[in-house]
Amino acid sequence: MENGHLASYVGYTPKRKISQNGNTEFENPSQNPPIIQIFDAIVRSNDIGAINGFKPTSNDVGCPPLPHHGAIVPVQKPISPAVIGSSESTLGRHIARRLVQIGVTDVFSVPGDFNLTLLDHLIAEPGLNLIGCCNELNAGYAADGYARCRGVGACVVTFTVGGLSILNAIAGAYSENLPLICIVGGPNSNDYGTNRILHHTTGLPDFSQELRCFRTVTCYQAVVNNLEDAHELIDTAISTALKESKPVYLSVSCNLAGIPYPTFNREPVPFFLSPRLSNQMGLEAAVEATAEFLNKAVKPVMVGGPKLRVAKASDALVELANACGYAMAVMPSAKGLVPEYHPHFIGTYWGAVSTPFCAEIVESADAYLFAGPIFNDYSSVGYSLLLKKEKTIIVQPDRVVIADGPTFGCILMKDFLQALSKRLKRNTTAYDNYFRILVPEGLPPRCEPKEALRTNVLFKHIQEMLSSDTVVVAETGDSWFNCQKLKLPQGCGYEFQMQYGSIGWSVGATLGYA
Repeated sequence: MENGHLASYVGYTPKRKISQNGNTEFENPSQNPPIIQIFDAIVRSNDIGAINGFKPTSNDVGCPPLPHHGAIVPVQKPISPAVIGSSESTLGRHIARRLVQIGVTDVFSVPGDFNLTLLDHLIAEPGLNLIGCCNELNAGYAADGYARCRGVGACVVTFTVGGLSILNAIAGAYSENLPLICIVGGPNSNDYGTNRILHHTTGLPDFSQELRCFRTVTCYQAVVNNLEDAHELIDTAISTALKESKPVYLSVSCNLAGIPYPTFNREPVPFFLSPRLSNQMGLEAAVEATAEFLNKAVKPVMVGGPKLRVAKASDALVELANACGYAMAVMPSAKGLVPEYHPHFIGTYWGAVSTPFCAEIVESADAYLFAGPIFNDYSSVGYSLLLKKEKTIIVQPDRVVIADGPTFGCILMKDFLQALSKRLKRNTTAYDNYFRILVPEGLPPRCEPKEALRTNVLFKHIQEMLSSDTVVVAETGDSWFNCQKLKLPQGCGYEFQMQYGSIGWSVGATLGYA
């Protein structure tokens, strides 16, 4: 379709197996929900791979469904004891078991001679499925999509030529606060300090070039080139990704992955991540000050932002909306994190290009609570939002700022919203005003047989495809803007990359999310 959009209805492909007679059979063909991928260029595809996915339970994709019915649990059950032989006590198998422990069952990779031994040991892990990708960038996009659905993702590439190729995808995951383990097969440990020039590099005898690039787009970097501290570096990298909800970089020397070592001799001790807690005195003070501020308002509103995901606070925001009765909007970058079927949902607040009648209600309010906002040039329409600081309460994942008044730190958003819901007086004035001025949307005129396809007609058909069994993956560009108009039914997921906006992201992310 020239100068237009294409909506690709990508059905989940059932997991395949080879029967004893050599024929291909399918397992559980009706288990998984389809994904609707919307993008600005035509993509041809026969089969996006063997897919075995998880169905989101609600629009709250900020709290992705996991086998343990929630976000990553602090303590995973250890793998059943088994007789550990030398082939199972290697560095590579340790990494594999750690990934399985934190909920990763699929790893996206591009083989290269620096990571081949490591990949062999990952494949040997029964709980791990290796998914080969055509290039590193798409492997990174797929790991990004996987992390959105499962809570954490992983990818494996080769030294420098692979690392620099996947760098853009890792930067996107960093901007979206996604925990992602990026593993690179590194140089032979004996090559460090020799001043040698290796292939797959830019021709410099400097092995730190890739590491320096990753330092700006990951929250932790580790280079494993000896076995003595390998166990500690690997565990620190993985736990840091989970605690910070950001990507990490892990380089593993190619000659070490298959070597047994005493610290890998037994089943690894399960992770224990200390839970983050709010400062109780600060929490009580912040709730009291906020309740006093909002209870004085005549027509307060609340707006959800993109950091609801990393704070895992979407359910808490809904709980607050149920209790206080405020009109509830969402920033464009947070679409899908707030249920649009909620009775007081009024649409997307995006300044001059908001959902009809939404901006009028938000900007005329005498108090507004923003939960997890990011005010960049996109979300603020060139910083043109008609908001006043003295009317604004900003709730970030670990901080609350009240208008021109005090700032309260060390407070988790989820705890704050839940506590606040018990202190606010019910006030439906803003929603009543919205309902009073709302003019229902009409239907686009019918498209005649010979007439060129119009965008509004195309998206009318896409809207009809949405259900509780679908997920929308929207590509950067016009699809962003048109998808904002879609009304997500209960259970329909929605994913896009508004902060980083990498064109082509949706193709790999669709595979990973599936």
